[in-house]
Amino acid sequence: MRHQVTIKDIAKQLNVSVATVSRALRDLPDIHPDTKKSVLDLAAELDYQPNILASSLVKSRTKTLGLIVPDLGYYFFSTVVKAIEEAAIAAGYSLLITQTQESYERELINIQNLSRSQVEGIIISLSRETVNLEHLNRLQRRGIPLVFFDRDSDEIHASKVMVDNEQSAYEAVKHLLENGCKRIAFLAGPKNVSVSNQRRLGYLRALSEAGIEADPSLIFHSDYFQDTAKSQTHILMRMDNAPDGILVVSDRLALGVLLALRELKIRVPEDVKIVSFNNEPVCSVVSPTISSVAQPLEEIGHLAFKLLIDQIEGKNAGDSPVIEVLKTKLMVRESSLRGN
Repeated sequence: MRHQVTIKDIAKQLNVSVATVSRALRDLPDIHPDTKKSVLDLAAELDYQPNILASSLVKSRTKTLGLIVPDLGYYFFSTVVKAIEEAAIAAGYSLLITQTQESYERELINIQNLSRSQVEGIIISLSRETVNLEHLNRLQRRGIPLVFFDRDSDEIHASKVMVDNEQSAYEAVKHLLENGCKRIAFLAGPKNVSVSNQRRLGYLRALSEAGIEADPSLIFHSDYFQDTAKSQTHILMRMDNAPDGILVVSDRLALGVLLALRELKIRVPEDVKIVSFNNEPVCSVVSPTISSVAQPLEEIGHLAFKLLIDQIEGKNAGDSPVIEVLKTKLMVRESSLRGN
């Protein structure tokens, strides 16, 4: 277990009383300004967090975990969160679930609030805006176990649960090629999101293997809004040499692609074939049905929880991160099949 910095630690380092530190942190009067500044400066340096549960805790264990996801409105995240919560409850842990709404600032706030709630560890999937990772470095310096899933960063030395995004995209593009596509576009996510970049590598590898030179004008990086996907599809299909296949980074964006093609009176799959990711239930309901890469969502959640608990309970000290890379399965439906 990590050592949580206390006011006793601060008092000892500054050679002042615990009462003096307590008054300084609570901004009470009758304390010299220089002393107060020394206390606050050291508290910040040591990442001191007030223990809001101290009065009610008998042991140092809270049996509470933190979970940070971009948006519970995404089928992928809501399903993984459900699996993590079920595993936590079965093991006697409580789970504090927060959303960033794809905001870096909200991610910072969520980390701060979870830390103040004395969580024993955190599972996180980064927001699309997150580039600066100092808030996660601080967590690790304080000894708080951290596990990534789906969206991660190679700059942070931590355990993670991922799917083989590069291979998944490679197989999806290969499927499109085998069904007659010769010019395939890719609607990707933001450039700084690891998942999108990994899928881009798979897309490029499949084209290269087929002897097709990648055309940068066919690759679009953007947010995760359907309206954006619609606009990008309009741009693609108005090119002089329009694509006959589209790989889409998520099913929710694939719906935007379908809407745009319907507006343009372009037939799927006769004129353009589509493959996307996540295999959401809507894929088998819309017309035409959408070919999509299925990910083992429950397994992702259960493994992320296990990796965190292994750190908390000392089975893995955290200095030797465990990387779990899971396989996916392409669910072939009408949107990508070659016509008779």
